[in-house]
Amino acid sequence: MSPRLLAAVAAGGAVGAALRWACGEAVPDGPGLPATTLAVNVVGSLLLALLPAIAVVRRSATLRAAVGPGLLGGFTTLSAASEQTRSLLADGRPALALGYLLGTLLATVAAVALATRLAPQPTDAGVAS
Repeated sequence: MSPRLLAAVAAGGAVGAALRWACGEAVPDGPGLPATTLAVNVVGSLLLALLPAIAVVRRSATLRAAVGPGLLGGFTTLSAASEQTRSLLADGRPALALGYLLGTLLATVAAVALATRLAPQPTDAGVAS
């Protein structure tokens, strides 16, 4: 990986992580379903799946690195979802934990499917890397 791409991922990741933190501060998860983290992961999955449909992103390896694995990788969070599932289990709420785990998986996959319907993915012909 080139230093330029590494810097783009790092800068995007810092912004994405800060945005994720800000979402949690603005709308903290309550004692039930961790809805904020779920929403962040669904929105991030949708946006990540839409990236290839955006011409300016396709044309720039630096922008792809900054926005994809950087910004949106920092914004979405499997680790927080995993910890929240563990916490629900520890609180004696196995049904909610399982629902949250499966719901997260289904909702993020549905978001990706929706994105591919909204903006069909272009072919890679003529795309610079």
